[in-house]
Amino acid sequence: MKTDGRLARMLHVLVHMGLLGGRETSERIAQMLNTNPVVVRRTLGDLRDHGIVASEGGRGGGWKLIKPLEEVTVLDVQRALNAGLILPAPVSHDHPSCPVEKASNAIIQAAHAAAEQQLVTRYAETTLAQIADMALGESRTLSPVTSV
Repeated sequence: MKTDGRLARMLHVLVHMGLLGGRETSERIAQMLNTNPVVVRRTLGDLRDHGIVASEGGRGGGWKLIKPLEEVTVLDVQRALNAGLILPAPVSHDHPSCPVEKASNAIIQAAHAAAEQQLVTRYAETTLAQIADMALGESRTLSPVTSV
């Protein structure tokens, strides 16, 4: 199963936009991400709907970050891309009356719920400015997670 890499890709794009200022076209962003401009427009449209970016058509138009990097968290971007769980539990529903399946599902769901809460907390406290600082070699504001 292919994983959804939109969060990492959009964090990458947004931090670049914040560091460079100005606007970027869908075509230019698509080149950076090695994808199609339609995919970029659809994905950035979700971010626009959540007040993270704005778009302007015509000559000189494009996408721009409308909030400072300090005001956008990883969770903001995650929620703009997907309102569901970050880490859905892979449970089975093949035998709903089986006590072993019920017990297995309960263990998996409890573990995933705990991990989900840790992810939400970490995403909520991490800003795009911290990612930018880390990328620029100023990792004093964000230390990588060493244990979960």
